[in-house]
Amino acid sequence: MAEAHQAVAFQFTVTPDGFDFRLSREALKHLYLTEINAWKKRLIRIKVRTGGSPGLFLPAGAEQSLAEAGPGVSCCSIVEVLHLKLGWQFCWGTCSSSAETRGVLKNGILRGVYPGSPTSWLAVVMATVGSSYCNLDISNGLVCYIQKHLPERFGPYQTPQTRALVSMAIFSTGVWIVGIFFFRQTLKLLLSYHGWMFEAHGQTSRSTKVWATCVRLLSSGRPMLYSFQTSLPKLPVPSVQATIQRYLESVRPLLDDEKYQRMEVLAKEFQDKTAPRLQKYLVFKSWWATNYVSDWWEEYIYLRGRDPLMVNSNYYVMDFVLIKNTDVQAARLGNIVHAMITYRRKLDREDIKPVMALGIVPMCSNQMERMFNTTRIPGKETDVLQHFNESRHVAVYHKGRFFKVWLYEGSNLLKGSNLLKPRDLELQFQRILDDPSPPQPGEERLAALTAGGRVEWAQARKTFFSSGKNRAALDAIERAAFFVVLDEESHSYDPENEASLSLYGKALLHGNCYNRYSPAPLLPSLPPASEPSPSLRHHYVCCSRRWFDKSFTLVAFKNGQLGLNTEHSWADAPIMGHLWEFALGTDIFHLGYTETGHCVGKPNLTLTPPQRLQWDIPERCQVAIERSYQVAKALADDVELYCFQFFPFGKGLIKKCRTSPDAFVQIALQLAHFRDKGKFCLTYEASMTRLFREGRTETVRSCTNESTAFVKAMVQGSHTKADLQSLFRKASEKHQNMYRLAMTGAGIDRHLFCLYVVSKYLGVSSPFLAEVLSEPWRLSTSQTAQFQIGMFDAKKYPNHLGAGGGFGPVADDGYGVSYMIAGENTIFFHISSKFSSSETNAQRFGNHIRQALLDIADLFKVPKADS
Repeated sequence: MAEAHQAVAFQFTVTPDGFDFRLSREALKHLYLTEINAWKKRLIRIKVRTGGSPGLFLPAGAEQSLAEAGPGVSCCSIVEVLHLKLGWQFCWGTCSSSAETRGVLKNGILRGVYPGSPTSWLAVVMATVGSSYCNLDISNGLVCYIQKHLPERFGPYQTPQTRALVSMAIFSTGVWIVGIFFFRQTLKLLLSYHGWMFEAHGQTSRSTKVWATCVRLLSSGRPMLYSFQTSLPKLPVPSVQATIQRYLESVRPLLDDEKYQRMEVLAKEFQDKTAPRLQKYLVFKSWWATNYVSDWWEEYIYLRGRDPLMVNSNYYVMDFVLIKNTDVQAARLGNIVHAMITYRRKLDREDIKPVMALGIVPMCSNQMERMFNTTRIPGKETDVLQHFNESRHVAVYHKGRFFKVWLYEGSNLLKGSNLLKPRDLELQFQRILDDPSPPQPGEERLAALTAGGRVEWAQARKTFFSSGKNRAALDAIERAAFFVVLDEESHSYDPENEASLSLYGKALLHGNCYNRYSPAPLLPSLPPASEPSPSLRHHYVCCSRRWFDKSFTLVAFKNGQLGLNTEHSWADAPIMGHLWEFALGTDIFHLGYTETGHCVGKPNLTLTPPQRLQWDIPERCQVAIERSYQVAKALADDVELYCFQFFPFGKGLIKKCRTSPDAFVQIALQLAHFRDKGKFCLTYEASMTRLFREGRTETVRSCTNESTAFVKAMVQGSHTKADLQSLFRKASEKHQNMYRLAMTGAGIDRHLFCLYVVSKYLGVSSPFLAEVLSEPWRLSTSQTAQFQIGMFDAKKYPNHLGAGGGFGPVADDGYGVSYMIAGENTIFFHISSKFSSSETNAQRFGNHIRQALLDIADLFKVPKADS
């Protein structure tokens, strides 16, 4: 979702740093290093997935570093400091017991041989042995050849029968491995076919039916999370001609004749002169690398961004909003944290089923690897994503203080293998809530460093947090499974008070550190800006309550309502949605609460209390914290967020119009935007490319010739309903076709982005690419997925709905729109803009969206449901 902001603000330089990148060998060197790094990551994944033996080795010089850590720091924190500071490798296993290690190793082997299995291996061996006893040599002499070349003193048994059996086992294993390779390559070839996506619903061709049958046969069995990774096809590189043609078509409705002709000239010049050379390097990278886009996308769009993560990159996700099971803050947190760590255990064991389109086409699961134990480390020029094999604690913030809460029995990393029960976790969180100790000097707003500029945070981290107790405490946060906030405020959605959903969203997006209040026309339930409500005065402080660097922050409000603030570089929103759906479903349908709202069971009162993190923050550091806080506060103050639930209809009614729900909403957004601003704009909609290995996203340019023709006809008001219906269907079909092209690797923007990166490495100047990459996306949109993992029957529990999530405004004079088509009868919208822009108004745009949806529905004379 929030990647749209980064794509909008796409401005970076690839500098040679002393090297002449005009030399093609340097570009080739970079492409080579790209794949070397990818292979390193794969080897690390193999090590992580197969586990390790727990142990601790302290090399010489450890004593000095231990002394630097200072008093009051736990042994485990010291060990973690040594690991990061000195680069010492401690063999913390990814599993907490030998049984778990064996389970992970077993699953790793099963995943490695998929679609083969021990049973299929045994079948091959038995077939080989059986044929031998029937005097049939199916090996065509290979068994005898293997037998002759076995060592003379082979093993304890040297009888001819034993040597023959061993030879047949070796031959059978070889045949089995070759079969696995053949089946994988065949499946990869089958998965490269995407014709099924372009066929009309209910009109499946015979070739597609045959294809689907073959895919089912080759992907049968019990695949684990990563079983299909090596069978997924690579993302193809589109031809330059096709990309430029689609690009020109996408900007035609936005440019007058003179500007369009100029763009055609630039595009023609680029296609004929510059592009062929750039394309060669890109094709070469696609052969060598696993995915020709993803690594550059992560580095240049995310990690090299120097603006604050808060609002600009991170996004938020809301809780179930129509039901509530408990008001006890610590209890709700106990259940959810337990569910999340249970999910992590499933993730480590690969016990999670891969997501399958249509139930048969696997999607890439690569992004799920860094969901937990991951943090973004700030740097002067670029950040680094640091992922730890294992973490046995969470970091918790409450009333300006930081705590470390162990998730397993035992008080350190070397003891305990059982995950704490929800009631025990509730006890630990309640102990923090009851702790009366005040914050240490500089501690209260410390997290504001992660909300400010990245360069300033990197400098402060290097200067003030590189040694001693500060390093140990920071390390405890960065190595945590995730970050938890026990908030002092209460937030929830009240359908009778529309503003409650917007306040809930702002609290998750940045914490309520704003001091600007929308006047009555924008949020009717709030007082004018000059007279903030007494109940809202406490919102003045708090962008320092979220640790924006962690992979995600779990926010627990005082009334038991929850939410997430998620860092975007490690994965896209649907991945986080898997975890969130699992946690919420487990909380309600599997764990539950007592009649008094507490977690089920009795607490273990002998548990070691949460550990208070110790800091020594000098005045200079406090000044840096205050600067970052003011930067973040100004940014948050400028955000206008308007969230609302659209009651009249949802997916059910839209389907009666015989169109895609997403296309319906996107065309409504075009109509609403034209009514709001009187003009069209470049529109960004995020789609996924996870049908390919390590795929992430692609852009759908939703403002098309067809959609603008429909909008103009609607605004003119002189067309018949039949004409408007025809124009709408053309716009809808065009949008669906563009979405399918984006999903199947035939998009526009990722290809142009990579050509631009290559041009920078080669030192080639391209006016066409420079202009394309500087075009602002004044309308950035994203649909939030739901019910991805089937935790419960949505029809049976229609009120078990989340409200989706949202992200900050994209362009200074534009809108960010996230929407979730929540079941059959409702849609949630999250609209962001900036107060500082005179052209935008989030609620005004929201009202236009409401009316646009109703007007389009009226075209088809579809009766609307009661609110």
